Amino acid sequence: MTRRGWPTYKIALALYPFGAGAAAVNVFFASLILSWVGGPVASTGWSIALGGLIGAPATWYFARHIRALMDKADAGSDRAGG
Repeated sequence: MTRRGWPTYKIALALYPFGAGAAAVNVFFASLILSWVGGPVASTGWSIALGGLIGAPATWYFARHIRALMDKADAGSDRAGG
């Protein structure tokens, strides 16, 4: 069986802006929650920078998951005669 569709790295590159953005928002909201117990609130720059760092491995992991689902769907369609 040959792989059809995009490889994992292309999926990760396409999804990275969304993963990094989501991670940046989560970093900012986590800093707001930590401010309730005396922690500092993260600035926009820090949130974006940390989101970019955290978003890279998270997006890679998600892209691998999507690629595995694509492979599973392709295997199912091969058995169905598609």
